[in-house]
Amino acid sequence: MKPYRVAIYYVPATEDPLALAATSWFAASERYAITVDARRYGFHATLKPPFRLRDGFTWDDVLAAAGDLARGIPPFALPRLAVGDPHGFLALRETVPSTSLQALADAAVAELDFLRQPPDGAEIARRRPERLGTAERRMLDRWGYPYCFATWFFHMTLSQRLDAAGHARWRPEAAAHFATALDLPRMVDAVAIFVEAEPGAAFTEAARIPLGR
Repeated sequence: MKPYRVAIYYVPATEDPLALAATSWFAASERYAITVDARRYGFHATLKPPFRLRDGFTWDDVLAAAGDLARGIPPFALPRLAVGDPHGFLALRETVPSTSLQALADAAVAELDFLRQPPDGAEIARRRPERLGTAERRMLDRWGYPYCFATWFFHMTLSQRLDAAGHARWRPEAAAHFATALDLPRMVDAVAIFVEAEPGAAFTEAARIPLGR
C-alpha cells in the first residue's frame, strides 16, 4: 500500500467517551454544513501534518519510522481540554500548556520528515502564503506546513470557520455536548497514522502505535 498522503495524529481510542462524543457530534444532520472539512480529516490533533511520501519510500517505511518515534516517548497525561475558537473555527484546546504535547509534535515533524515529499507550487498556494505571518511562512517553506514548532498549537477541530452568529449558535452547544467526556482524565498513550488513499478521499486511521514500547 502506498497512500496518496499520510499524517500522524493524536486521536483518542475508539472506546474513549471523547471519541464517542465526537462521532455523535459529526453525525448530526443539523451540523452537517459546519463540519464538512472536519469530517474529511477525522477527529484528531495534528502532530505531523499530511504529506506525500518521497519517491523510494513505502508504507512499511512509515510504520517503521513511526514505531521508532513512538518507542522513544513515554505516555503522558493529556491536559484538560475545552472548546475554543482558534482562527475562527471551533476546536478542543488545552486549558493549560503541555510541554509533553509540544515535544511529541516537534519530534513527529522532525523525525519523520525524511519521508516527506516537498510540496509543489499548487500545494504551497493552497496554504495562502501571502496571508501568513513571517514565522508561519518560514515553517511552510521548511516543513511544508505553517504550524510547526513555535507556531504549532494543539487543536481538535469541530467546525468550519464561523461568523459571529455561528459562534453564538454552536459554541455553547459544543461545550455542552463534550462536557461529560472532557471531565474525564485521559492519557496520550499512542499515535495514530491516518491515510488519504487518493486525492480528495477522507482520511482514515490505518495504524495505531503505542508510546514507550
